[in-house]
Amino acid sequence: MGETLPRSGLSRADMLKRVARFADLQGSDGGLPDSRHPSAERRLFNVIGFQPPANSGGAITSPVGDVAARLAAIKISEGFNLGYCRAKPGRGPMMHNHDTNETFIPMTGTWRCSWENEKGEVDYVDVGPLDVVSFPPGVARRFENVTPGDPEAESVLMFVIAGNGPRAEFTTEVMNELADAGLVERQRA
Repeated sequence: MGETLPRSGLSRADMLKRVARFADLQGSDGGLPDSRHPSAERRLFNVIGFQPPANSGGAITSPVGDVAARLAAIKISEGFNLGYCRAKPGRGPMMHNHDTNETFIPMTGTWRCSWENEKGEVDYVDVGPLDVVSFPPGVARRFENVTPGDPEAESVLMFVIAGNGPRAEFTTEVMNELADAGLVERQRA
């Protein structure tokens, strides 16, 4: 019985271009509409992929923002993107949506994963290290560090998002809240 999948070798130099060490990652705390909102302060680390999507601007952006989108440690487009979020308790992105699947895996701490249910109400589940929450496309969601204890201690959450150039969009309610706070321009209808 022979192999049916294509196989090729890879030089060590080419393989090392596909290795990212957490200590060497360049994170960004800007580039998203909610980046300057106190409840959404966080640092995003673009590990694999996340190129800026076509037609971004306003509420529509790369899931890691345009700044971090250019900082990919492993610059490949192979059907998924991976990154980390580091935040203090009480912090995380505001309610948003994706055009592809988004999966959360806490590495440290406790994280609240919230979503809009079928009634338009916000529901949530709290998860800890190595638990997994997977949101389908089209479901408004957010995540927030809810780790008890030291309010200055940051925790880390991994996220995996499907696609080569996924798009994220903040909800109308969030964009209005950001406009009311003077953090973004009000969107025209």
